[in-house]
Amino acid sequence: MHISIPDYIHSVLATLRDAGHEAYIVGGCVRDAILNRRPADWDVTTSARPEEVQRLFRRTLPTGIEHGTVTVMEGKNAVEVTTYRIDGVYEDARHPKEVTFTSSLTEDLRRRDFTINAMAWHPEKGLQDPFEGRKDLERKLVRAVGNPKERFTEDALRVMRAFRFAAQLDFAVEEETCAAAKELAPNLKHISAERIRDELQKLICSPHPEMVRELYRAGITALILPEFDRCMETPQNNPHHCMNVGEHILATMCAIRADVLLRWTMLLHDIAKPDTRTTDDQGTDHFYRHPEVGAETARKILRRMKLDNRTIKRACTLIRWHDMHLGNHAPVEEQIRKGMHAVGREDFPLLFEVVAADDAAKSPRIAEEKKEALRRMREAWVSVCARGDAVQISELAVSGAELISAGIAEGPLIGEVLTAMLEQVLKKPELNTRETLTNPSRLKQFLNTAQARMKKKDGGEG
Repeated sequence: MHISIPDYIHSVLATLRDAGHEAYIVGGCVRDAILNRRPADWDVTTSARPEEVQRLFRRTLPTGIEHGTVTVMEGKNAVEVTTYRIDGVYEDARHPKEVTFTSSLTEDLRRRDFTINAMAWHPEKGLQDPFEGRKDLERKLVRAVGNPKERFTEDALRVMRAFRFAAQLDFAVEEETCAAAKELAPNLKHISAERIRDELQKLICSPHPEMVRELYRAGITALILPEFDRCMETPQNNPHHCMNVGEHILATMCAIRADVLLRWTMLLHDIAKPDTRTTDDQGTDHFYRHPEVGAETARKILRRMKLDNRTIKRACTLIRWHDMHLGNHAPVEEQIRKGMHAVGREDFPLLFEVVAADDAAKSPRIAEEKKEALRRMREAWVSVCARGDAVQISELAVSGAELISAGIAEGPLIGEVLTAMLEQVLKKPELNTRETLTNPSRLKQFLNTAQARMKKKDGGEG
């Protein structure tokens, strides 16, 4: 077999070979090349010791030299070059306490996680595959190298990596490997929230986010996302639904594009349904206020997962508004303006994707009705944007500075007056002119509303 590798990788391999050392590309890049996927990066394994690697190349970084890894800079390209090694005892279920360098490529491959990642290749020597990784690629299996219990005991994160690779590659986890993952899943308690988040995020952003179901069956979500387990155990006896909450969540993730923000949003959009479920006298389930409660629950989960604050805020806002209904209590365009105010102009179009994915996983009996509602939402949004209707305080025809200079308001009262103005403009965008907003009688109404709110806030704090 032949693998086309970049010139800078050829250069690294040739430099090591000319100095009398073995060197191969190894791991994920070999796997991806065999699958005709574009490797994200190219790693090299070699018989050369780290100090020899440093001596042979002009620019190097000792990024993991204690474990035998030196990053070689070839122009603008960074290549991790790691010495053949045998790992010592893993004391933290994540890293070996020490490593022993070896001259055997097979021993180096033996320490790796899965057979599909334990292959090496050289332009002249071809594929080195002592653990039949290529066969497992053909069989579409994720299988541990050697004894799966040993591999998962060494590094508990491999429990999640098995299912993540299966989701990314559309593979199954081999039976014995899966059984060991279930047995040793509790060791994930030794893994940092950041590493767990990274693996879960890669899985939910894969072509098969429904693999979260296998995390549930393996007892992994019980440890890292117990709120999801409750969803898998919560029915939805409601005409709008044909699945339990958890299965509905999985279906919505499959129905939306593989964007980090959107996949997190769908994973958590109904996370509060178990807490808000009620059943009426006819046996119909209801989940009143689940978007509001869910936004707060999601905020706690995403903070626990150590996501960045911006992603947390955006996801929770989309969750809060994901069940936006276009009823008859207010004109459609007014509801759109209020939604744009709450979600923001930038993210509001994402709400259409969220609603569409949510609807796609509901009962087919109401599919057309839902499509029509979404169509009306889009039309109203286009009209609102085309007219340039104000949806934020900054878009009002009157500014806070003008209120101050006119002696109308000062301090915290300014914000309350502007908020009162915006509330009316969201209902009737034609009011957004300086003359209308500063009309004495109307301005008096804004001031009264603002003062009443401030008084209520002061009373609440007192």
